[in-house]
Amino acid sequence: MVPMDFSDPLPATSSEEEGRRAARVALLPVGSLEQHGPHLPLTTDTVIASVLARVLADSEPGLRLLPPLAFGCSHEHAAWPGTVSVSAPTLHAMVADVAASLRAAGTPKLVVVNGHGGNHVLANLVQASGGDMALFPGPHDWEAAREAAGMSTTNDRDMHAGELETSVLLHARPDLVRTGHGEADHLADRRDHMLTTGLSRYTRSGVVGLPSRATATKGRDLLAYLAKTFAGYLAALDPK
Repeated sequence: MVPMDFSDPLPATSSEEEGRRAARVALLPVGSLEQHGPHLPLTTDTVIASVLARVLADSEPGLRLLPPLAFGCSHEHAAWPGTVSVSAPTLHAMVADVAASLRAAGTPKLVVVNGHGGNHVLANLVQASGGDMALFPGPHDWEAAREAAGMSTTNDRDMHAGELETSVLLHARPDLVRTGHGEADHLADRRDHMLTTGLSRYTRSGVVGLPSRATATKGRDLLAYLAKTFAGYLAALDPK
């Protein structure tokens, strides 16, 4: 299998090409612009959402791949330089407007490919869509993908800039991974007040997880598993 080139996150199709495709389902990657420790870029969540959406589009050629939304609800990371957030109503409105524009143009279904766990409002938007939207991956999908890829951590323990996120970038965009991730581990298993106080109460570096355990192979296998899992979501969203 020829490795995919993930260096350019933007789809390059023309209007004429999308007209011929006449897609019924579009994929919208949604990420964030927030700190990811000293070894990963601020755009990590957006890169991961874009890479996963590319993998899904490659596995289902009839889907339309959209450019990513690169800002999310990252207020818990505000203590670190470079983090930029939008409000939950703004993110809700942006995605809802994209979905409405797609429907008007003949693409009735939208999959929101979310790369940032703090974008909680997306779940409520999809919940109220009347069956026209899906949110992927869910927490259980990430957990199952971790296991399938041979990762030793869980979503809760490895919640930020850890084994999972570092592995995906080592596979898809190794040029974005700074040196030092092998010494960046930090665990903070009790984060009861994170939404109130922010993440900085629990980590000085911004890392909560075990990036030292990351490998490119784990990132590749995690994405491959999610691509297989996605088939069930697609069948539920747009039955043939």
